Amino acid sequence: MSLFFVDQEKCNKDGICAAECPLRLIELNDPNQVPTPIEGAEELCINCGHCVAVCPSAALTRKNMKPEECRPIRKDWVLEPEKLEHFLKARRSIRTYYDRAVDRETLTKLIETARFAPSGHNSQPVNWMVIYDGDKVRQLAAQVVDWLRCLLKKKSRSIQEMHLDRVVNAWDDGVDSVCRSAPHVIIAHALKDDPTSQAACAIALTYLELGAASFGLGTCWAGFFNVAATVWQPMRRSLELPDGHVCFGSMMIGFPRYKYHRLPLRNEANIIWR
Repeated sequence: MSLFFVDQEKCNKDGICAAECPLRLIELNDPNQVPTPIEGAEELCINCGHCVAVCPSAALTRKNMKPEECRPIRKDWVLEPEKLEHFLKARRSIRTYYDRAVDRETLTKLIETARFAPSGHNSQPVNWMVIYDGDKVRQLAAQVVDWLRCLLKKKSRSIQEMHLDRVVNAWDDGVDSVCRSAPHVIIAHALKDDPTSQAACAIALTYLELGAASFGLGTCWAGFFNVAATVWQPMRRSLELPDGHVCFGSMMIGFPRYKYHRLPLRNEANIIWR
């Protein structure tokens, strides 16, 4: 098989696959013939699967992706605009968790969903690390506090305006303001030199954050943790990421201790129309 095979009996010859191919690698020159790949299509294809997913008659099969292997889209599950608006606006950053671990199967299923997030050129550069052990989370949080102590010694105005001393003092008083005593932290990491990595990791973690609520889980972006994982050598050594990889985002996750009952107000959208 070349890049793809088209079942002549199933094909409607409607040209939808050619129209939707992001790189225009499919052509339909004769309306009486099935679509064919252009010259050099195999080298140019980014394996996005649009051609398989968009074909209404399931006539097109890629050499590594069959229509029957792809789950059908449930139109009856698509959220109505009002429900989608409520779902997104009801999202909260959770900072108080039960001292209870989330089973690995649930976290794996959540990550399996998040991996479908878009990435530039369908490069799919995102890798995942789950800091699952609670003691390990606390050890890493302690390293973040060590980093913050070093920053405070510089006594720069910008550092002082961030009130990092409050985070350190809270830690000394037994309160974790770094990871909020969450049972787990999930890290998205990728090759530092891949130009698609940063955006892809951020989008994938956003998928993970939004998907967590359906599992009864709460999340919060771990900002201090993530920066320390990027710039603080002791923590980078502790994480032992693969060579050339850096941490592009970190998310604390666990069972939220409290429920929210209403949507807080936010600033009006600042929109410029051209």
